[in-house]
Amino acid sequence: MAIPNGAGGYQLGDGNLSEVSIGVQSAPVAKTAAATLTAAELTNGIVTYTGAAVNLTLPTVADLEVLVSSAKVNSCFDFSIINTGATNAATVVVGTGWTLVGVAAVSAVTSATWRARKTGDGTWIAYRLA
Repeated sequence: MAIPNGAGGYQLGDGNLSEVSIGVQSAPVAKTAAATLTAAELTNGIVTYTGAAVNLTLPTVADLEVLVSSAKVNSCFDFSIINTGATNAATVVVGTGWTLVGVAAVSAVTSATWRARKTGDGTWIAYRLA
């Protein structure tokens, strides 16, 4: 049975349920000190951290929108922060134009996944998903 491509949805691939969905992932961005992430580092999708308790600041929305200039309202992407340190938290801090929803601290030896969603010109929300 063919899947319709009308207003009911959009399907990537040919629908073979037993096949692995393969994407592309650059090497993770590694941080060992407080930092303001660049738009390219954030959109890489994975940031690892180890070190003292610090803030990892999201780039300004203006910088992000230069990189993802085709994003429309409700466009989104996910990113994860993996804290490999044994004792200290890394705290996500917003840059200009961001709103943060959820717990900002990524505890030692844990990770957090976020969804960044464009809500308007110059405004994005980062939702902590897990």
